[in-house]
Amino acid sequence: MNWSRTNPNTPRGRAYDPWEHAHQLGLEVVVRPLRTGQELWLPEYNTLLVNSRLRAAPQRLALAHGGGHAALGHEDDRPKHENQADKFAAQNLICPDELADLYGWARDEQKIIAELGVTTRLFRAYVLAQAA
Repeated sequence: MNWSRTNPNTPRGRAYDPWEHAHQLGLEVVVRPLRTGQELWLPEYNTLLVNSRLRAAPQRLALAHGGGHAALGHEDDRPKHENQADKFAAQNLICPDELADLYGWARDEQKIIAELGVTTRLFRAYVLAQAA
């Protein structure tokens, strides 16, 4: 499967705006309280629910992940699809140039993850995708 972004002009890393990307994908994004989870993809409505109880940074990550489900045409949340959505989100949220710069001065993985503003899970999805 091709893990490239939907639009090659979509910025990556800190410049990536998952709200704009969702708009480009034609998704309706609804921010509201969710009982569980950070986001919920509703393919039958082409709608992504994002948990309003999250702060801005986790909402950004949740929206990037949910946008992956939409862009990849997922109809359910089986583990394979969760991994694919993580890879999609990670490749948009992490810029290779930013990561290379971080490797130049931050040797600790957790420091790199914090500087990138992603989760350990997304960082590892990115690294695994690059190794494949």
